[in-house]
Amino acid sequence: MAGTGSENMLAALVLTETEEQLVENIEKWLHEKNSSDYQLARERFSRLRQFGAVVSEYPSIRDTQFLKGLVRDEGHLVEALQSFSSSSHLLHIPTKVVAARSFLVAKFHAFTLLSYLVDADSNFLSSVRQIILSVICTLMAEEVYFSCLVDPGFSRITKASLANDLISLWDSGIDHRGIRHLTALSALWIARDAAPPTFGTMDGNSELLRISLEMDKDWQEFLVEESTTDETRWALEEFLFGLSYEEIQKIRSRLRRFGVTAISYEEIRSYLGSKPSYSVVDDRDPRAIYDFFLERKGACTLRKQVSAPGPQHTLEEIYLKYRIILETGQQDKT
Repeated sequence: MAGTGSENMLAALVLTETEEQLVENIEKWLHEKNSSDYQLARERFSRLRQFGAVVSEYPSIRDTQFLKGLVRDEGHLVEALQSFSSSSHLLHIPTKVVAARSFLVAKFHAFTLLSYLVDADSNFLSSVRQIILSVICTLMAEEVYFSCLVDPGFSRITKASLANDLISLWDSGIDHRGIRHLTALSALWIARDAAPPTFGTMDGNSELLRISLEMDKDWQEFLVEESTTDETRWALEEFLFGLSYEEIQKIRSRLRRFGVTAISYEEIRSYLGSKPSYSVVDDRDPRAIYDFFLERKGACTLRKQVSAPGPQHTLEEIYLKYRIILETGQQDKT
């Protein structure tokens, strides 16, 4: 049965050929260096493959299902997927979706383990960290898909296409559209990591300049077209400074009130009177990237609910939506 379509799908759900080759090379290296580390890695990835095999056994949510006279098929997916974005709808989400998300988390932890085991080997470490970042970006992209599905700025045709991409991610473990955007999202985070906030006058110009120098033409065009809108500017400032919109306004207000021209990182907490709302992004722990994204997204959701000023979408959402609009056509832009 080798080479069948179902086996190819299963292989994609677990690991790509490139990832499998990397794991194999690292295991060989570990076998020569440290037998206990080798066994640990081998067992962890064996379990990951087994988990992927179990997840693949669940039926695709594309499949037409009949239950007590009710029909659920692909024609209802856009409407159904809109409700999946809310945590309050957890028990409404098909098991395949929950299991696929769990697989991504398990994959993240498996490669994070490798990052600790190969810490001394920079060649391996770079490749492992890239896979870890791709998992994080995939999880963030999933959140963006949900956001797009409830966005009135996208046509029904585009929403159906995005829903199809989201289902492909859950079915195969590969985000076919996102593959084209993960590079941009990864580059954005790498550039931010290389240009930590200096605060200073709190205008963000130096941070933005340093990030922009590391990005491609698409980012430059995004800034030209979108940075004039308040929400994009606010979301960009949250991303650059690692502070909430409310905290940035509070600090700027104090700077004006006391005639202070610049502020250092050490002074931030004293100006706020408390610990900043968002987690500090630590490049040694990639989970902090996702935490920082979710914290900003949670703040955006709260602002929507109470009609408070400030960004209602994260920078990652705005940027990926911009790229999706370019890809699907200008007819979706409002």
